[in-house]
Amino acid sequence: MQIIQDAYAAGQLVSGRPVVEMTSGNMGAGLAVVCNIMGNPFTAVMSAGNSPARAKMLESLGARVVLVPQVDGTPGQVTGPDIQAATAEAIRLAAETQAYYVDQFNNESSVRAHFNGTGPEVWRDLNGRLDAFVAAVGSGGTFIGSSKYLKQQEPKIVCAAVEPAGAEILAAKPVLSPKHNMQGIGYGIRVPQWNPNLVDEFLAVSSAEAAHYRQRLADREGLYVGYSAAANVCASIKLIQTGRLGKSPTVVTVLCDSGLKY
Repeated sequence: MQIIQDAYAAGQLVSGRPVVEMTSGNMGAGLAVVCNIMGNPFTAVMSAGNSPARAKMLESLGARVVLVPQVDGTPGQVTGPDIQAATAEAIRLAAETQAYYVDQFNNESSVRAHFNGTGPEVWRDLNGRLDAFVAAVGSGGTFIGSSKYLKQQEPKIVCAAVEPAGAEILAAKPVLSPKHNMQGIGYGIRVPQWNPNLVDEFLAVSSAEAAHYRQRLADREGLYVGYSAAANVCASIKLIQTGRLGKSPTVVTVLCDSGLKY
């Protein structure tokens, strides 16, 4: 919503003009809902390696979905080159149809949404009593925007970025395993709006750990979430177990997707 509102305010978008974005699911779902309300036909471009349920979900929300063949990934495992191919197709399609291209990785409104929304919500709901904020990094909007706000309120809050094990490029480690089950994060690229000054800790989660915690969240908490959400919970527990936050810390994370997309 922040992205579309800002585009209207800047004169980049008017009612009726198409909107195009490369998305693996979450951004696309939000854009589909908002664009329907605002009167902007929306096309979601995604790698064919993403789960078929994602395309069906977006179509059910009113989006047109364009699938782009994978470059080097496999079904369910989307790599950086796969994302680059989907991005190139989204850019081409936007130019062809004279559509507004969202470009979430470079769009400052994506970060602004979490600086104005998610960060203040967390701070307000906990009355400022939190020790850490943990979030996986896809395009980076959630982590960057929320962490920037929270650190302005209290610099001592530990902000931890979550990456798939073996694809920890933000932690300055070599990408050894670009294929993993956490669709939407860990593409082995340094996101354009990244700010290393916001990060206090890097946490890695393996595909097996994400699958395990996804099942635990269902069994123990009745929460039906996706792999990146499960990775956030797994990483939060890892951070608590290090002991650096003290005996009874308050850690905030984000269940960023549901299991309906798998």
